[in-house]
Amino acid sequence: MLRLKFKAFHPIKDIELSERYLAGHKKVLEDYGITNITSNNRVWLDMECVYAIVAENEEGELVGGIRVQMADGVHPLPVEKAIGHMDARIHDVVNKYADHGVGELCALWNAKSVAGYGISVLLTMAGISITNQVGCSTLMGICGDYTLEMFKNVGFVVDKTLGIDGEFYYPKEDFIARVLGILNSKTLDTARPDYKERMINLRDNPNQHFAETGPKGLVEIDYNLLIAN
Repeated sequence: MLRLKFKAFHPIKDIELSERYLAGHKKVLEDYGITNITSNNRVWLDMECVYAIVAENEEGELVGGIRVQMADGVHPLPVEKAIGHMDARIHDVVNKYADHGVGELCALWNAKSVAGYGISVLLTMAGISITNQVGCSTLMGICGDYTLEMFKNVGFVVDKTLGIDGEFYYPKEDFIARVLGILNSKTLDTARPDYKERMINLRDNPNQHFAETGPKGLVEIDYNLLIAN
């Protein structure tokens, strides 16, 4: 059985953990020959509006992570940087929801050592579950074909008003990406019922021990999702 710890934190208050996150994310992207992901940078380490979750194995190694970046009127969301030059309407979408708190779920990664265990969807659900702690009412994202079904299960819907029926060539010409949105990250109405139930449970009980069911069997996780002030 795989045993992990999931920890939510405020990167600006924990630079050491942020650096470890950055190194792990960079290595995974390089393993797949991708170097121009807009969320793969150092800028977020100094941004008050960014929150993160890491997955740590029993040896203390980081094997995955995900971030939530809130729109603060100063720093563009990664999705704006990624496709803004292809379709400027993305800025209008962000601005439409800004007054009630709009953010982006971004920079999802997991190490090859845990590939096939379903860590990506578990991190995604954990990331969505913490949005109530950071004042996020509307959540956005961007994904490729290989993760589209997973993101739909947790409640994201493709915004077909952008690009070509919602599609963009990003981060490379042979990759198709789609801009996604959860219209209400509080109610999670568009999520699959079992996923919605699990996310609400994590939201109500951010610190818990739970054996998740993954493709390779059970994954035992110590969740510590309450972000320290």
